[in-house]
Amino acid sequence: MKLWTLITLCTASLLILSGCGAKPTPKKEAVVDDTLPIVKLTNNGTIADVNAIAFEWELITDPRVKGVYIYKIDLDNAKVDSDEYYDTVDNRFSTHYLDSNVEPNSKYGYYFKTYSANAESKKSKITTISSLPLMESVAWLHSIGSMPRSAKIIWRPHTNQKVKAYIIQRKTLEEDIWRDIATVNGRLNAEYIDKNLKDNYTYKYRIKTVTFDNLVSKPSQEVTVVTKKLPKELTQITASTDLPKKIEIKWEESDTKDFLVYRLYRSSSIDGSYKVVIDTKKNSYVDLIEEDGKEYFYRVSVFDKDKLESAYENHSVLGKTLIKPKSPSLVEAKLVNGKVTISWVSSDSRDKSFTVQKRYKKSFIESSIEDFENIKGTQFIDSEIEAGKTYYYKVFSIDTHGIKSEPSIEIELKIEDKTEKNTLSNTEKTLQQNNSVDVNKADEEIIIPIQDFN
Repeated sequence: MKLWTLITLCTASLLILSGCGAKPTPKKEAVVDDTLPIVKLTNNGTIADVNAIAFEWELITDPRVKGVYIYKIDLDNAKVDSDEYYDTVDNRFSTHYLDSNVEPNSKYGYYFKTYSANAESKKSKITTISSLPLMESVAWLHSIGSMPRSAKIIWRPHTNQKVKAYIIQRKTLEEDIWRDIATVNGRLNAEYIDKNLKDNYTYKYRIKTVTFDNLVSKPSQEVTVVTKKLPKELTQITASTDLPKKIEIKWEESDTKDFLVYRLYRSSSIDGSYKVVIDTKKNSYVDLIEEDGKEYFYRVSVFDKDKLESAYENHSVLGKTLIKPKSPSLVEAKLVNGKVTISWVSSDSRDKSFTVQKRYKKSFIESSIEDFENIKGTQFIDSEIEAGKTYYYKVFSIDTHGIKSEPSIEIELKIEDKTEKNTLSNTEKTLQQNNSVDVNKADEEIIIPIQDFN
């Protein structure tokens, strides 16, 4: 039986033995003994691999021999006639040597000398041998692009059954160096999906195979992948500023082929925190708001069916609910025949009606507020008054949408008790700075001039 069948076991034994103590090395001025045996390789005395070269020689029986000196020449980088001591086999009964410090697809020369206690043999014939080239990688590699933030590569499983895994390498157009990003175990595995990538970005991939003895192949062909781009950003967005208690937002329709929904954002300031209002398939939305004159900023994005969202930070639009109508201006307040008459003028073209609010104390602890609504003119007459009480009046304008203005200034009317009948003549009193007037509840008329309400 050939000795090569046990080369792996012998090599392991040799490594164990050679690790015990320092190995002998050739002397600088060695004595050459022509009678010492010369190393002679067997008929099949060399085997080359990608990263190793093994030798087998005939058994040395001369008892003077202590071991074998091994010389190595790198024929790709050195002269053939250079002497390079490399290693020692310090047991004459050893007939195998494995050199594992070998580059793939490289040419080397080896020769051997036996040595005794005091001399060396002549050198053997130089044996020239080349290591094997790297194994080829997978024969076919294909990429699948336009995936959302990911890329997929598939390949044909390697035919060499020594392959145990695949090393996936990647680089971008800006990078010069390939990086290992993953290892796919199993010869028959044939795909890899790379995740968490940039949008609309170009990546390159290639594969190296790994054998069970950890030999790495050449890289495969390169493939290029471009990830899916984001939906197109919306740039045409409008928002209303004249609708009562609502803002209507409209935007252009998206031309995204796999469109899913629009997402509407809202913020109280243009650079503030935007919160989601709604996801909708329509290109408009009415935002119902209970406040008059309320302002919001809006942004709109587009989602595709892969849940990729377009940019939206670059285009904001201001919307606003309809402001309140202007407050009416009071003109005068007067007492006529035991009735209070209040007059005002409209300050806003939107005014459709008016409301007068009357406030007074019914008792020491109880107050009353009454609203007189849907007044079409600009005058109000109140006959429900009592002597000895103080009344407060203010006027609101109402537009066609029912929006109520802020109140006018409030006037105060003090109705005095009747102590003597018909003792007061027609008089005119002006409002004090606090907009109040004392009125004797007699059948006389008290007129309050307009300038007193400025």
